[in-house]
Amino acid sequence: MTGPLSVLAVNPGSTSTRIALFRDESLALEVELRHGRDDWTADSFDADLDARLGAVRRWLDEHGVRLPSLDAVVGRGGLLRPLEGGVYRVNEALLRDARTGIQGVHPSNLGALLAHEIAVEAGAPAFVVDPVSVDEFDDLARLSGLAGIERRSLSHALSVHAAVRALADESGRPWREVRAVVAHLGGGISVCPVRDGRIVDANNAVSEGPFSPQRTGGLPVQELLDLVYSGQYGEDEIRRMTVREGGLMSYLGTDDAAEVERRIDAGDELAETVFRGLAYQVAKEIGGMATVLEGKMEAVVLTGGLARSDRLVDWITERVEFLAPVRVLPVQEMSALARGALAALRGDEPIRDY
Repeated sequence: MTGPLSVLAVNPGSTSTRIALFRDESLALEVELRHGRDDWTADSFDADLDARLGAVRRWLDEHGVRLPSLDAVVGRGGLLRPLEGGVYRVNEALLRDARTGIQGVHPSNLGALLAHEIAVEAGAPAFVVDPVSVDEFDDLARLSGLAGIERRSLSHALSVHAAVRALADESGRPWREVRAVVAHLGGGISVCPVRDGRIVDANNAVSEGPFSPQRTGGLPVQELLDLVYSGQYGEDEIRRMTVREGGLMSYLGTDDAAEVERRIDAGDELAETVFRGLAYQVAKEIGGMATVLEGKMEAVVLTGGLARSDRLVDWITERVEFLAPVRVLPVQEMSALARGALAALRGDEPIRDY
C-alpha cells in the first residue's frame, strides 16, 4: 500500500454517533451526530440503524469523503459472544449476534452493523476492535457465590487495552508485559486488573462495582430484593432505576460531573459527599482488584471522561497510591479504534475470525 491509509471509525452511543476519519494515525475529520433520543431499546434497533446510517452518509457526503477512498471501516464492538481481545473482521455471525443482542441490549451493538454497511459501499473491510464482551477472565473470577449465576466479562475493554498500550509505549516495551489495575471512569465504570496485557477480572459496570453518573453499581442484595418485591415498581422501572437513574443521578438529580463540581465549589455539602463517595467506591474496587495481581503491579491507571476531574483523581489517588504509582492516561476511543484497524491493515495485529 502506498500513501496514508484512510480509516473511518464509528462509535454509536445511546443519543449520538461519533464519526472520525483518520489518515494513518492523524485525525482528519470528526463529529458527534446527535439523535435526540435517550430511550434506546432493542425494539428500535432497525429504525435506529437506518436513521444513523442515513445521518452518517449525509455527513460524509457534506464533507466530500468518497467511500471508495476508505481502506477500512471500524466500529465499536458491542455485547457479542465472549472472545479474546483484538481486531475482528465483521462477518455474518458477528452481525447476527450484534443484531439479536446475544449478551444484552446496548447501542454499541449498532457499531458492527454501521461499519459493515458503510464498508460494503466502500468496497473495504469492516472491523471491530476489543468489543465490550472481551473475555480474558481467570477461572476463579467467574464464581459469583450462587450456583447457576456466573460472573460475566463485560467491560470497557477498548479503553482499558488502549491505556495498557499507552503505559507500555512510555517504557518502550511490549504491552503484553504490563501488570496494572486500570480504571475506566465514565458513564459506566470498569476497574480491571491486567496481567501480561490480559483483563483477568473486571466488575460488570451495570451490576457490580462502584456507582457512576447513572448506574448504581453493586447494591445490597437483600435490600434490593425488598425493593423489587415491594409492589411499588415494575421490572422496567427497576432496571431504569439501577442503570439510568442511579449513582449521581439518584442522589443529585444530574449525571453531569462538571455540574456536580460547580455545586461543590458553591458549598453544596451533599454534592461533595456523593462525589467523594464515588471516589471512595472506585478506590475500594481498585484495592480489591490489586489482590488479583497479588499486589505485583507497576501502576494504577485512571482513564475515561471522569479522569479529567482533578478533584476526583486526587481523592482516588490519596487512597490507592500506596499500591503503586497512579497514572492518568487519557484515552481517545476513536483513536483506539483506528489504531486497531491500522495495525490489522499493516499486518502488525492478526485479523481474528468471530
